[in-house]
Amino acid sequence: MSHNHTSHPLPAPCIVDVGVIINNEDMRRVLNDLGHVHYIHTFDEEVQSEGEGWVVEVFSDSQQGTIIANRSLYLNVQSFDYLQLRRSPTQKTYFDLMQDHRCLRLIPIAHSSQTPELNSNLDVATLEAMVSQVLAAKWDVQSDNKDDDYPF
Repeated sequence: MSHNHTSHPLPAPCIVDVGVIINNEDMRRVLNDLGHVHYIHTFDEEVQSEGEGWVVEVFSDSQQGTIIANRSLYLNVQSFDYLQLRRSPTQKTYFDLMQDHRCLRLIPIAHSSQTPELNSNLDVATLEAMVSQVLAAKWDVQSDNKDDDYPF
């Protein structure tokens, strides 16, 4: 007796604003561009610590830990069982990294720029002056290195 089973692979999950992510690579992709966040670390639903910081690195490595220090977050997705996307009452998405009785909640902080370095007030004139200085310095170096054999 033979059964004719057509094996169709299941489609990849589609998660929009709310859901659970268990794949480490999907977790990395979601967390990688968070930038500035408010974090709340709870254990057995009791707040252990909270603060603000920048997501500096998101990685997957069984030999390294997740570290939060000096307003910098180094997130190892292997430190957690899954990532749960949730929505606040104001319809903003936030992220709960879950591991047993531990939760690291990441709440994005909206800013006009994603990194502190890009938040400076450089205007066009300042930028043009900086480029001119760099080019002038390059031309000076080239003229200093010029051989008599080359007329340019």
